[in-house]
Amino acid sequence: MARIVVDDSENLEKAIKRFKRMVEKEGIIREWKKREFYEKPSTILNRKNKALRRKLMKKNRKIKDSKGF
Repeated sequence: MARIVVDDSENLEKAIKRFKRMVEKEGIIREWKKREFYEKPSTILNRKNKALRRKLMKKNRKIKDSKGF
């Protein structure tokens, strides 16, 4: 739970920016967007597999380029 304490002398805009940074750092909005709609377990699995394939292809491409082929 993101919580900030605002002093009387602190500028409100500064406090809001600090709050936004904290929320972004904790990943609250990202988590909310991910859970906004129901996603079937098979869809989740497909998305994760696709991301893994992309990651492996990128890694292989990087290794292949570094060897000078």
